[in-house]
Amino acid sequence: HQDNLLFLWSITVSIFGIGGLLGSSGSRYLTVKYGKKKCLLCNNLVMIAAASIMGCSKTAQSFEMIVIGRFMCGISLCVPLHHQYIGEISPRKLRGFANSTSSFFWSLGKVVGQISGQRELLGSQSLWPMLMASCGLPALVQLVTLPFFPESPPYLFMHKGDQEGYKKAIRQLWGEGHHQAEIDDIMKEKATMKNTKILSVLELMKEPAFRWQLYMIVILTATVQLCGINAV
Repeated sequence: HQDNLLFLWSITVSIFGIGGLLGSSGSRYLTVKYGKKKCLLCNNLVMIAAASIMGCSKTAQSFEMIVIGRFMCGISLCVPLHHQYIGEISPRKLRGFANSTSSFFWSLGKVVGQISGQRELLGSQSLWPMLMASCGLPALVQLVTLPFFPESPPYLFMHKGDQEGYKKAIRQLWGEGHHQAEIDDIMKEKATMKNTKILSVLELMKEPAFRWQLYMIVILTATVQLCGINAV
């Protein structure tokens, strides 16, 4: 029935956001316990599994596999690790530039996906499973290359207390030069963290000092969602 089809289509589209909500909610615990590099590797495995499930959905004649794959994609993509990791492994003078590249490539990926989804390319009746599975390709590239990168230096120093590993990671990332300014920044941040309480999501919403910042973020995010860009 047409109503059932519309309901299933809506679930398929929106399940991505539900997965993203779960992924972002658990990111802090996972990154503190396992580190950003390990979490990124696990993210890539989840994304590859999701791409494989969606790519095989037509052969299996199962729309449920697309729903499951979209949910897993939401969990993987919405764990906010890429910005954190790229910012923490970048030298001080390039940190702002490195963080901005994450947003640039995020937008570029969406554009490439929309172009590839045209009926003349991968959006055809026979090739759409390849389009659904294409999200696993960047994840595979990162899964292969990321083991050659060190763990985030701030994580090693502040959460693990591994000063030797911290210095080794800095030398591997930034060379053998003088990095005392970055080391001093990490020391100050660690000292600040000792006297700062980490707020939960509920505590953040109740904290008056962050009320207006929270309002601004909610308004900006809602505006992006309601401006019609998704329909376009």
